[in-house]
Amino acid sequence: MTMLRVTAFTGGRNVPSARFRVRQYIETLRLHGVDVAERFTRFGRYPPVRRWPRPLWAVGSMVSRVPGLAASRASDVTLLQRELLSTFVTLEPLTKRPRVLDVDDAIWLHRGGRCARRLAAMSERVVCGNDYLAEHFGQWNAHVEILPTAVDTDVFTPGAPGPTHPMRVGWVGQSANLAHLDLCAPALEAVLRRHPGAELWVVCDRPPTSTSLRRVPLRFVPWSPEVEREVLQSLTVGIMPLHDSPWTRGKCSFKMLLYMSCGVPVVVSPVGMNSDVLSRGDVGFGATSVADWEDALETLLTDRTAAAEMGRKGRRVVEEEFSVRALSPRLARILKSAAGLPSEA
Repeated sequence: MTMLRVTAFTGGRNVPSARFRVRQYIETLRLHGVDVAERFTRFGRYPPVRRWPRPLWAVGSMVSRVPGLAASRASDVTLLQRELLSTFVTLEPLTKRPRVLDVDDAIWLHRGGRCARRLAAMSERVVCGNDYLAEHFGQWNAHVEILPTAVDTDVFTPGAPGPTHPMRVGWVGQSANLAHLDLCAPALEAVLRRHPGAELWVVCDRPPTSTSLRRVPLRFVPWSPEVEREVLQSLTVGIMPLHDSPWTRGKCSFKMLLYMSCGVPVVVSPVGMNSDVLSRGDVGFGATSVADWEDALETLLTDRTAAAEMGRKGRRVVEEEFSVRALSPRLARILKSAAGLPSEA
């Protein structure tokens, strides 16, 4: 089998989009004749919070990309996982064509959309994580494909039966998204206090500081890949609250899919792709008000039989429609079509 060589530029070792939209595919793609070499910067995708180190960060990031540029010249396809430097077009035109741009956020909302438009225009294909993103990028590129963010269902599995533990409502995410917990904080406070020992587990890079959570029984767990999986497997309910905005409509429901892959029923804001995933089966509840959140959480914490059945259905939906195994052939086809090869090559 002749292998298609792909150089993939990603945002960093622990950046979720790098882990789940590129890295976890590498082994499986080889079975489909695609050899992906990932190139990421150790400086990370996003600039420092303080302004003064940002110029140094930008220079360091660009210098660290130079070996990858040379590697792309020897490959057949360049895969750009978003922009190389947050919200700017920098070295992308120096990568080898054909280019495939992969997008999992509404990046056109930054800097008037200039970066998004330029990246789309210089790429032979654009791969979008959901319909909402595809609709926007379709304005700037005629070859747009939809590929949801996949879950490795061999890694994220339901937990093995073991000793019973107190009820756990879980939220897993990056600190930039902690503010969304304010939406359901009053419901969490009311419900968890009715169930002695029940807690909200927050797995994140830093603890929440919102005053809305001060009366919620809460345990903060510092994030790591190993801890993330262990906590997910132990949850009673997984939550994904979202304020409705153009940015959140671009989200790809990945945390929701992680819960489901681990056999955990969900309560989510029915925003953007979340509504689409909810429509795939009886996997949990959509909640648009505090009363909705309270009713849904109470139901899942009280009726464990119904919760377990929703968890089983959620796992099945992910396996069939959102798993690495299900989506790898589609990604291989997209990369090969960008190079002008038939999908079976």
